[in-house]
Amino acid sequence: MGEGICRDKAVLVTGAASGIGRATVLALAREGARVIAADRSAAGAAAVAEAVRAAGGEAIDVVADVAREDDVAAMVETAVRRFGRLDGAVNNAGIGGAETGSAGKRTAEIPRAAWDRIIAVNLTGVWLGMTHEIAAMQATGGAIVNVASVGGVVGLPTAAAYTASKHGVVGLTKAAAIEYGAAAIRINAVCPGYIETPLIQASLERRRGHLEQRTPLGRLGTAEEIAELVVWLCSDRAAYVTGAAYTIDGGYTAA
Repeated sequence: MGEGICRDKAVLVTGAASGIGRATVLALAREGARVIAADRSAAGAAAVAEAVRAAGGEAIDVVADVAREDDVAAMVETAVRRFGRLDGAVNNAGIGGAETGSAGKRTAEIPRAAWDRIIAVNLTGVWLGMTHEIAAMQATGGAIVNVASVGGVVGLPTAAAYTASKHGVVGLTKAAAIEYGAAAIRINAVCPGYIETPLIQASLERRRGHLEQRTPLGRLGTAEEIAELVVWLCSDRAAYVTGAAYTIDGGYTAA
């Protein structure tokens, strides 16, 4: 490690312990980035950071709940203190209905506590992250990638809170990109389709056939495929890209 399109960039990744977050940490490190792996799970964050170091890369781990502003502020401060600057950030941490007991419920059936928690993590968490990341990048510029979903582009039935949160992430991304372009801070979103990650593993078992049939490429995506797009957006190769929301879904939203 050490060479690559993100060489020497200090990049923060939230939700780093598994799925898209873990794949992104490993891909960034492969491309030469110095990575800050943040997650609610101390063991999970430590494990992915150790995997980077074992492969010859540079990474630190931070424990943070993105819905808590004190955690977010400390996370960004730790990154800047350790590496002297923050060049990139990937706001990936997110939850769905399974984590809140609202899976399969229609809009008017969602418990208020479940709604509040999903919005707090998926949308407010991204806003909090951006607030502190942008402050850290004001003098140097940088790149922020927010992980939304196809649920930020189309409606997903029995997932209203998740859909609302991800539509919010896309809108927030576009508004902030306009505001901070002059400061050389690029802000983009990626909108993954159905990806084989722990977040949706339970629902995959009963829906895999339908989802594969519904997807023009005929299969689900992998976390590693999403990570490749995220890494490119963090790199200088995407220097003229901001305010974009990239669907990466095997054609799901085109069908």
